[in-house]
Amino acid sequence: MYDKGVDDFDAMHNLPKALRQRLREHTTLGEMCVETEQHSRDGTRKRLWRCADGSLIESVLMPYADKRRTACISSQVGCAMGCTFCATGQMGFKRDLSEAEIFEQAARFSAELKAKDERLSNVVFMGMGEPFRNYDAVIGVTKRLMSELGIGARHITISTVGLAPQVRRFADEGLEVSLAISLHEANDARRSAIMPVNRRYDLEELLDACRYYVRQSGRRISFEWALIAGQNDDAASARELAELLQGLKCHVNLIPLNPTKGFDGRPTSLPDADKFIDVLGRRGIPATVRVRRGIDIDAGCGQLKAKVNKVLGRGGAPV
Repeated sequence: MYDKGVDDFDAMHNLPKALRQRLREHTTLGEMCVETEQHSRDGTRKRLWRCADGSLIESVLMPYADKRRTACISSQVGCAMGCTFCATGQMGFKRDLSEAEIFEQAARFSAELKAKDERLSNVVFMGMGEPFRNYDAVIGVTKRLMSELGIGARHITISTVGLAPQVRRFADEGLEVSLAISLHEANDARRSAIMPVNRRYDLEELLDACRYYVRQSGRRISFEWALIAGQNDDAASARELAELLQGLKCHVNLIPLNPTKGFDGRPTSLPDADKFIDVLGRRGIPATVRVRRGIDIDAGCGQLKAKVNKVLGRGGAPV
């Protein structure tokens, strides 16, 4: 599995035939099966997994022209954070994924790539769920990605909506893994309106935890900002964001909003995104627009829900 990318017992010709037969009869490779897979025009693959208990999750594999292969993996079935613009948040929460279920998403992509003489180069915890609500399992998977799949720490990113105590705890882990904070608003009232977590950990507490992370790790922190036309994409919003982040070693990832059925906001145009970047840049805050991938199959940031809801019945039961 790990060295050759083989995921079929019959293809393991260096094992005795009788052993292969016994393995087929009594064991499986992994805990999950692939229910469906969709392919985007840009090469992105979105995979729907069925867990042993019938729960359904999604993960995404994104290819890039520079040979990078990035897996976006899930840490929970659904999400309890309730962010209004996120499809996963709109579907609610069912359960945490086990460490094995999280790791398998990346390991299976890695094996398939290896069989084609390619390699999984990057992993981002930006799929379904809030990684820091399943902290121990996510940290365990992160260490396995490095030790078992050979992915460098700096090629792994964990994204969180901003659970301040866990940000501090992560700062003390000593891992050279990248941290991304889903921010999206620089004002407490507006952020609380779209991200309920802000009512528990407001911007002052969150930014204090971020400063602690930078001091402890020496690493730059990333802030994710979904650009919503007419809501948080104007010059005033950019100035407010720059003031909030002033003096912090950071970078802003701007993501024109990806559409979901449960939120009627529209994505910002690229010219307006460039103006937003210019305002931040004049105030010393570096920012770039993230390339949107897999939008035609609902595989972009915040879109992992639609396929699940088509397969899940009332109350989350498979149909």
